[in-house]
Amino acid sequence: MKIRSITYAALFCIMAATACTSSTKKAAGDSTATDSTTTTADSATPIALKPKGPAPAWAPDIKPEMQAVIEKLASYGDKPIPQLTAVEARKNHTPTDAVMDLMKENNIPKPVFNVDTMGKDIPVDGGNIHLRVYTPKTGKAAYPVIVYYHGGGFVIANLDVYDASANVLADKTEAIVVSVAYRLAPEHKFPTAHNDAFAAYKWVIANAASIKGDPKKIAVAGESAGGNLAINTAIKARDSKIMIPTAILAVYPVAGSDMTTPSYIKNAAAKPLDKPMMMWFVKNYLNSMAEGKDPRINLIAANLKGLPATTVITDEIDPLQSEGMTLVEKLKAADVTVDSKNWDGVTHEFFGMGAVVPQANEAEIYAAGQLKKAFGM
Repeated sequence: MKIRSITYAALFCIMAATACTSSTKKAAGDSTATDSTTTTADSATPIALKPKGPAPAWAPDIKPEMQAVIEKLASYGDKPIPQLTAVEARKNHTPTDAVMDLMKENNIPKPVFNVDTMGKDIPVDGGNIHLRVYTPKTGKAAYPVIVYYHGGGFVIANLDVYDASANVLADKTEAIVVSVAYRLAPEHKFPTAHNDAFAAYKWVIANAASIKGDPKKIAVAGESAGGNLAINTAIKARDSKIMIPTAILAVYPVAGSDMTTPSYIKNAAAKPLDKPMMMWFVKNYLNSMAEGKDPRINLIAANLKGLPATTVITDEIDPLQSEGMTLVEKLKAADVTVDSKNWDGVTHEFFGMGAVVPQANEAEIYAAGQLKKAFGM
């Protein structure tokens, strides 16, 4: 789950629950009213990064580029998130910061995206939330839309930390991406983030045409906590009898409440997301531990029937790997069309790091291809 300010290019990091931390260089909610960026997808093979030390004991098979990112993140010397308040944790460096700095140190060119951005505030129950709209600069009259939810365990991270993922999806899919700054815990406890996620989806349905979107082609996507929100939004759309999303993309989603799964045991000390951090996220977002059994958190126990085509991405060095894989099996059992891939040797938050981590570049291409297929492109 993953926050410091970042530039659009180096943002190649991301989380989920994300195991990234937050920083104050930009407010967690991204209150800016307007953002603008001109960015042409860079398909060049990432320059190989080499780690400085041996592979960590918790990940003997970690890929070298991934290890270099983790080493850089550790070099900042931030206090572990479980020792901090949420406000303090949002000031920590993030995997995005590590990627940015590695790119600078190794003269890796910034990726360029053929995308413009703008900001939009919308009303929700009890307040307002901010949306950042990424629009391809290809001159079409209407584009498919992807409603995207960032990671951070419902507690940390912001639109900037996950800017790379949104840019990549907009550029590679040639669809509008609406990135949602849902309200964070503990200031806003469960189910506020879930309610905000659904409110943003309903706003996009009603206002797609105003942002050059095709109201008949709207997908939902997210990473970690955001992956959970994407699936929950589709479930609530089904139950509310409104248009269900065209497709779902869930990247290492929070999908269960069991912290004794094989991947939790194997990756209890992994970075950037470990078991203590997940426990901290749960404590901050839920009103009580009993809410962990709520099917909105424990998705593997939810009614998944009638959901649209779903793509699930998992990774090896991640406490959430097992529940993500179990979710795939539960979706299949519910007769949902599912496609999934796991990437070995990489950690939580790897998606969006395509500028420096080859496996992330592969995952981004795969995710975009799945969405394009669902949109009939």
